[in-house]
Amino acid sequence: MSVQFSDVLEAAKRLQGYAHKTPVQMSRTVNKRTGCEVYFKCENLQRTGSFKFRGAFNALFALPDEARSRGVLTYSSGNHAQALACAGQILNVPVTVIMPADAPKVKMEATRGYGAEVIAYDRSEQSREELAKKIQTETGRVLIPPFDHPMVVAGQGTATKELIEEVGFLDVLLVCTGGGGLLSGSALAAKNLSPNCRIVGIEPAAGDDVTRSFQTGSIQSVHNPNTIADGARTHAPSELTFGLIRSYVDDMRTVPDEALARTMFFMWERLKLVVEPTGALATAGLLHTDVVRPGQRVGVIISGGNVALQAIPNLLEVADMA
Repeated sequence: MSVQFSDVLEAAKRLQGYAHKTPVQMSRTVNKRTGCEVYFKCENLQRTGSFKFRGAFNALFALPDEARSRGVLTYSSGNHAQALACAGQILNVPVTVIMPADAPKVKMEATRGYGAEVIAYDRSEQSREELAKKIQTETGRVLIPPFDHPMVVAGQGTATKELIEEVGFLDVLLVCTGGGGLLSGSALAAKNLSPNCRIVGIEPAAGDDVTRSFQTGSIQSVHNPNTIADGARTHAPSELTFGLIRSYVDDMRTVPDEALARTMFFMWERLKLVVEPTGALATAGLLHTDVVRPGQRVGVIISGGNVALQAIPNLLEVADMA
């Protein structure tokens, strides 16, 4: 499997009229603090509250009619679950989602609200991949995983395509990173539209599988990472995403949960954007690492805004702001 820039362009055509062209926002406060021109691509304002709608819809739309008639299956902690459920509702395709029992309630309820069947599992005792194989065998449903799928990656790349077409060339692009679907799609789009742009993925320090994979040149894993960034609790990048990351990404950085929580609340207070912890990863990299230099034009992908409100007291404690 591989993905070409032409796949991103095709994905953009499929998404026309279905996905939002999300706004790009700037902040004088952030520009002053960094000395850069920073452009935030607000995928927290995408349908279902995250960039995931792009890849899920593209993958589902690209399926032949026979496959659609059998229905689709996925596993997700929440954002891809909601995205595929919404895409299925739009295209009239049955969707089954395997979700960890401890997934944020807001994401589980939204997934059911879009009409999907939700199967909860205990992540400490069961493997979602093995459970998916069992259900596939029993039902014949087509698996559309959260990131290990060429049409998912191509769909995710359309966010960066829109960003660069709107604001022009970038010196640096910072991307929130879990399994690498957004990062690999974004890097592919950026290198074709702004060839000199430096692409940097940002991960939570406790879930640094992609960073270690990037540094060592081979896929590394981390089991059930303990991080507030629930969308980045992936075990490892896939062969597909890691291959694209090795080809197009220039650097990887990590941020601790405390910095991530502080960044999320800063974005709420100063940018007036509701962002979830995972969605704040790239901004945390901007504000808490040395990844940019003054005078640069910087793109930042805000990946999602599905915040579990009942988790706010805990997040305040993590940020040491309680």
